[in-house]
Amino acid sequence: VQLVESGGGLVLAGGSLRLSCAASGFIFSINPMNWYRQAPGKQREFVAGITGVGSANYADSVKGRFTISRDNAKNTVYLQMNSLKPEDTAVYFCNKGMGNYWGQGTQVTVSS
Repeated sequence: VQLVESGGGLVLAGGSLRLSCAASGFIFSINPMNWYRQAPGKQREFVAGITGVGSANYADSVKGRFTISRDNAKNTVYLQMNSLKPEDTAVYFCNKGMGNYWGQGTQVTVSS
């Protein structure tokens, strides 16, 4: 199993970023996929999840601002992040919903 995140960076508050996670080594289309994040000094927390058929759920802190999606033909899951806030600053991790598999993370920094 390999999960490779990309798309992080530095953005001003109110801006947008789109994260991608390219997956390989398993049957992507039947696996739920998740995004988590970990801010400095804090525990890793759930951000958003999506089932194989596209049903999504979100942490309350990102509802209405973030959108998770997937392209099963490309074995990729995305996280569109809009209206970013400084408190969204964290390392964002892609997670395979079944089994303890994680990507290396991508840094998102939101400056005020």
